[in-house]
Amino acid sequence: MKSAVHDQTRPATVRVFIALAPPDPAKEELARELRPAYGTHPHLRWNRIEDWHITLAFLGELPVGTVPLLRPPLAGLAAGRRSPSLALRGGGHFDDRVLWSGIDGDLDELHALAMDVRTTVKDCGVVFEERPFRPHLTLARARRGDRSSAGEIAQGLAGFTGRRWPAERLHLVGSNVGRSSGPIHYRDIEAWPLGDGRSAGS
Repeated sequence: MKSAVHDQTRPATVRVFIALAPPDPAKEELARELRPAYGTHPHLRWNRIEDWHITLAFLGELPVGTVPLLRPPLAGLAAGRRSPSLALRGGGHFDDRVLWSGIDGDLDELHALAMDVRTTVKDCGVVFEERPFRPHLTLARARRGDRSSAGEIAQGLAGFTGRRWPAERLHLVGSNVGRSSGPIHYRDIEAWPLGDGRSAGS
C-alpha cells in the first residue's frame, strides 16, 4: 500500500494521451521484421509491443479529477466517426535517438480525427501543448548518454509495408510519470469503438 503522505503535498496526477492502436496481427508482423534488431541493439529502450500506439493528442500530466470530464465528449466523437484504414510502413528516427514506424492509409481521415480530438479536449477546458501531428508509432529510444543506432535500424525498415487494418477504437491512455531510467507503463483508462453511433454510416 503506497503512503498517502506524498498525495497530501501534491494533487494526484496522471499522464494522459489519446491514441489509436494497431491490432495484434499488424503488431506481430512488424515485430517479426524487428526481431534481428532486438538482438543486435539491446542497448535501446524498446517499447513493449502491447504498448505500441499512434498518439493523436498528448495532454501531459492532468489532475486525476479532470479525466472523467473527457469521457462523454470523446465517446460521442468516436461514435460518430468512421474507422480509418491504416497500415504500418517503413521507419524513421527523431535526432537519431527515437526509432519509429511510419503510418500509411487514410491519412486525411487520420489527420481530421486528430484535429477533432484536440478540439474536443480544448472544449473540455483542458490546456495542453499542441504539438504538430506527425503520424508514427514509436518503437524504441536511446538511453540517456548513449549513441543510438536508430537511423541504421530505420534504414532496414525502409522496405517494410504491413497489412491494412481498421482503427477500431479510440483510446484514452494513462501512463506512469516514471523516471528516465525506468520503463514507462501504459494502461487504457477507457476505449470507445469508432463508428458505433447512428451517424457513422452516413
